[in-house]
Amino acid sequence: MKLDLILRVATKLLCPFILLFALYVQFHGDYGPGGGFQAGVIAAAMVILYAITYGLEPAKRAVPPAIAQAMIPLGVLIFAGTGVATMLLGDNFLAYNALDHHSPVHGQHLGILLVELGVLVTVAGTMVAVFYAFAGRGR
Repeated sequence: MKLDLILRVATKLLCPFILLFALYVQFHGDYGPGGGFQAGVIAAAMVILYAITYGLEPAKRAVPPAIAQAMIPLGVLIFAGTGVATMLLGDNFLAYNALDHHSPVHGQHLGILLVELGVLVTVAGTMVAVFYAFAGRGR
């Protein structure tokens, strides 16, 4: 791939836009189709595209395997922490209304955003970690 200059330049140009699209899907998820899972897969696809174009080692320098593996439980903690926070605020697990007593609508949006963020972090970390595991095996 070292001689594919057009592919390398196109990948460097596309990666920020792929990440931007993943964030769009993430933040648009509570208003339409999309959300954390789709955004996580898109973000992981960006890392995989980078690895296919530049090689596995440069991709591991960009997103170290330890970071990818740490993202998996971190996303679960964000998801579960949102539910625990609603319980500590005196409501049921994942009852988002408790997050904003003044406006239940804002509480719903905040809760959905936090839960979807947890899903994004877990899915992206899992996809990248699985890719690293399979790509690093050799033949």
